Amino acid sequence: MPAKTLNAVRDIVDIGKAKLRPHDRYGDPIPGLSWLPLDFDDAEGRGLYLVRFEAGARSLPHEHVHGEAFIVLEGRLIDSDGRELKTGEFVRYEPGSRHFSIAPEGCLLAVHLRGPSRLLGRRKPAPKPKPARAKADAGRGARPASR
Repeated sequence: MPAKTLNAVRDIVDIGKAKLRPHDRYGDPIPGLSWLPLDFDDAEGRGLYLVRFEAGARSLPHEHVHGEAFIVLEGRLIDSDGRELKTGEFVRYEPGSRHFSIAPEGCLLAVHLRGPSRLLGRRKPAPKPKPARAKADAGRGARPASR
């Protein structure tokens, strides 16, 4: 494939320079969590993204209706059953799994979500999907340089 054509269909994100945004996938931002969609479809609630937990941050209790997998890129995470997940470990949750996680010192995860998760213990309805992004971003995540 000629370079000019390949450049038209390739996105490159320098994750070391990219700005993560507040983790607001469930509505209000979750304190201490931020995320960067890489190849994530907001309307479908699935795809690949980075999530950073600041020291002491925790995720909300949730169910993986369709499953989830992630790699711990930095730090460590303690799952709700007490299992410690360390840098370099790959973790996969089957559909129907329920948990929350805490990062005592902070961590960075590369997450692949297979579909929307369901919050546990909340009575509010799930937020409506966000509007589709511009064509350049569609299905491939954020373009940090242009934001």
